[in-house]
Amino acid sequence: MSQTATDREIAELQRRIKALAKERNAVVLAHNYERPEVQDVAHYVGDSLGLSREAAKTDAEVIVFCGVHFMAETAAILSPKKTVLLPDLAAGCSLASTIDAEQLRAWKAEHPGAVVVAYVNTTAEVKAESDYCCTSGNAVEVINAIPADKEILFLPDMFLGAHVRRVTGRQNIHVWMGECHVHAGIDPENIRLQRKLHPEAEFLIHPECGCATSVVEAVSAGDVDPEGVHILSTEGMIKRPGESSAKSFIVATEVGILHRLERAYPGKTFYAANERASCAYMKVTTLPKVLGALERLEHRITVAPEIASKAKLAIERMVSIGGSKATPPGPGVDPGE
Repeated sequence: MSQTATDREIAELQRRIKALAKERNAVVLAHNYERPEVQDVAHYVGDSLGLSREAAKTDAEVIVFCGVHFMAETAAILSPKKTVLLPDLAAGCSLASTIDAEQLRAWKAEHPGAVVVAYVNTTAEVKAESDYCCTSGNAVEVINAIPADKEILFLPDMFLGAHVRRVTGRQNIHVWMGECHVHAGIDPENIRLQRKLHPEAEFLIHPECGCATSVVEAVSAGDVDPEGVHILSTEGMIKRPGESSAKSFIVATEVGILHRLERAYPGKTFYAANERASCAYMKVTTLPKVLGALERLEHRITVAPEIASKAKLAIERMVSIGGSKATPPGPGVDPGE
């Protein structure tokens, strides 16, 4: 099949999706890590929290969530009267699967009275056992909102947890030893190579990445120029090139975000810290599956009311704290959504 034919097929699928979405009164939401052609057909593209906010405020009756399962669950919790669809039930999350509700209850039993802070990359059942949710962007703010003498259980990402513990200076944070297989694969060796190849580029890094801990240490030790290193949430990464005079950027997160960056800033150049940092779970969603979801209204994601009500409290705390205007906690660190 020629590339031209492929482009025509993509365009036709996108046309049919847009037409059917209008007919169904549906909104298509796509995460930054989705395939480029899926991002291009979506009404909104963003991180999991941003998309859930769009889901909560939309007037659409149907929400097609092009992301992974826990994201669709969060949208269903925030929008219980809407039909939330996940185009492929195989869209899981390696990080979310590192802890379940039973494991969390056992951990809580070992630390009675501790405050549980769950990264948004968790199942609804885990959120229901938590006191707060957080994103990579507002994790520091959430921790700082908790009294200093309170013991904290942070889960499930060990790299984000180490980053938060270092930035806040709190030693009473216990961190669950979970990781995202994609971000863990971006290591200091990748960074050293890319910075050597592109010395003029700013370095944008997601705090989930396996290299985040060593980079933050290097910045605080003065071994890395803080002007060139920015620890950013995914949405922080989207905003940064527009605020910077730099012409090129090394991006340390899942490679799907490069498409959105290149569309937003056509005059700038973006390099992946590791070109193999691709999430297979995100990539299972294709245009034919999005069309099928709209045609058959599948697969509907629901959360049991008793789980949803508990989880919603933790999510709402996350949203309210994320809306505050805090002073950045350190050089090159993005505290916001």
